[in-house]
Amino acid sequence: MVNSTIEELVLYMYNESNHNRNKEIEKELEENWVLREKYNVIKESAERLGGMKLHSPRKQTIESIMKYANDKLNIPSR
Repeated sequence: MVNSTIEELVLYMYNESNHNRNKEIEKELEENWVLREKYNVIKESAERLGGMKLHSPRKQTIESIMKYANDKLNIPSR
């Protein structure tokens, strides 16, 4: 039996893994209660995040990120 990683469970949850891997994960979830509990926590967290109201970042925050990125890439400022 293959032990799925957290990343694989997230891919499975969003239906982004291949069909064969999905079948393996489903079997693991049926047989391994620890993995099933981890999956349930991930799923519940995603549902909570999906229900949260998002706020736009402050303009100053975006400018700071862009300045940092420009400095790292040595892109001249406009």
